[in-house]
Parts: sequence; C-alpha cells; structure tokens
Amino acid sequence: MSELTVKNPWVRYSVGLVLVAVLLSALIGFIWVPMSNNPSIGAVWDAICSAAGVPGGSRARNLGQDGVARPSDVIVSANMMRPANAESIGRGATLAMRCTMCHGIRGVSEANSPNLAGQIEAAIYKQLRDYQSGHRVSAIMRPMVVNLSDQDMRDLAAYYAYLPHERAPHEVADEMPRLVSNGAPMRNIGACITCHGGAAQQAATPVLEGEPEIYIRDQLHAFRNGTRSNDLNQQMRNVARQLSDAEIEQLAAYYARR
Repeated sequence: MSELTVKNPWVRYSVGLVLVAVLLSALIGFIWVPMSNNPSIGAVWDAICSAAGVPGGSRARNLGQDGVARPSDVIVSANMMRPANAESIGRGATLAMRCTMCHGIRGVSEANSPNLAGQIEAAIYKQLRDYQSGHRVSAIMRPMVVNLSDQDMRDLAAYYAYLPHERAPHEVADEMPRLVSNGAPMRNIGACITCHGGAAQQAATPVLEGEPEIYIRDQLHAFRNGTRSNDLNQQMRNVARQLSDAEIEQLAAYYARR
C-alpha cells in the first residue's frame, strides 16, 4: 500500500484539485455572484447571505440608518394616511399645477405617464417618497419631488385620490386573463386581483385599471430585470421574473382597457 505523503502523485493531484475547487468557489461566491446584475442570481446570493446572517455585500442597496437594506423608507400600514380634508386637497391642487404636463390637468395623462386621478392615496404618497429617497429611480421625477415636504406629498396624494377615476370605454367585454383571476400557483405567481382589485386592494398598492398600456408593460419589465426595486418583500420582482414577454403584453393590454 502506497504511503499517503506528498511524494505520492495521487495525493498531490487530490490536494491540487481541492485547492483549485476552493479558489474557484471563492471567486464565484465572493466576486462574480455579488457583482452579477442578473436578478435571479442576485436573489440566490441574497438568500445565501441572509441564511448565513451576513449582509449582501456589494448587492446591498438602499441602506437605512441602521445599515439594513430596504426597498423603501415608507412603513406601509392600513393607517399610514391621515384623513384628507378640503384644505389638504386644495393645497394639493395648487402643487399639482406643475405636474400637468405629464399627468394631465385632471390627473389623466395624454401621453404614456401614469394616470393619477382616483388613484389610491397611499400608493401615490409612497411612490413620491420613494422617488425622493432614491428607492425608485427616475431622472424626470427626482427633480420634481426633491424639495417637497412630507406634507406636500400627502397633499398631492389627497388631491389626486379625490379626483374621479376615469375608466377606458368598454367596446368589447374582455375575458379576464387567468393570471389576473387565478395566478399561476405552479410558478409561484399569485392572482393579480388579490392585491390590485376591488375590496381586496392592499394598502399602498396602486389601481391598475385604465393605466397606459406602455406604462404597465415598462414597469413589469423594470421589475423583471431589477431596474425597479421599491416593491415590498420583492413581491412584484418575484412575480415579474416568472412572466414571459407575451404574458406581460397580455396583462398590460388587459388593464389598459379596463
């Protein structure tokens, strides 16, 4: 029986292979994966880091004062908004005069910007806060909100929520896509209507009916590729990553016609 010493070529080869494997694992785990822009790889890396009890390294973004990465500074709850009054709505109407170029005089866009009339008050407020803090990135919106006070944003949200929500004319009775009504449980996709519809409307979750098709499509793509990441608990990113291009087109077209 040959001795297990460094003189044994098999021992040298085995040790060499182990060292190479360790080196490759270190390069992949601590350099390539953290620097990767692939959302799926990033999610795996974040999960590994979370399980190990360490931060996500260079992937950690939007750190709070306590060093914890969050998708938003806004604490979403059923009571996050104070009851709006006429004074608040009036102040919001004055502030909204600078928003008309993109969002329309009465909160209905004539371009591809989101319609704000009748939108959920908490949803508008959260997005304004996220634009201001940088948790949601937009070269257009950032300069518009950078100098707004918290009360200004609440007033704007109150005003737009007060306006009547205009629905698109129903020329044809659309059949509700299965993704909207039932989701796709085998792909871990919940039904859209669970959060975005009727009595089940969740706090700070926007109404999608009547929004421009291009806008909805672009936001789903942004969630899918990770360029938008201000969704709580990665709910929208996890869903969008499972959607095909055709499904995104279908959902955008359906909601735009509502």
